[in-house]
Amino acid sequence: MTEPRFNELIHSPTRLSIVAMLAAAQWADFAFVRDELGLSESALSKQLSTLEAAGYLQTRKRQVGKYPRTSTRLTRAGRRAFAEHVAALQQLLRLPAEPENVSGSASRSP
Repeated sequence: MTEPRFNELIHSPTRLSIVAMLAAAQWADFAFVRDELGLSESALSKQLSTLEAAGYLQTRKRQVGKYPRTSTRLTRAGRRAFAEHVAALQQLLRLPAEPENVSGSASRSP
């Protein structure tokens, strides 16, 4: 079972979207991620660099014909961090939906 662990680095909406997308793939092309998430090249590049510096991503650059291609994937550490973050979010979702009143009993609507 995955240990729930909230990850502030992954929790940023843009990085969470990137990591969630990469969790479903072996490798993802830079252009595909950019287009699917509606990010500029510079914004995506910055977020990928942040995740790579944390050890969560691996990037490869190669030539396809005369064109350069950049692809990225989650590392084992990135997959583990994402799974722990998702487990922490799921744990939050299982908290009682109704706030308790001052006396300690759950408030009820009439």
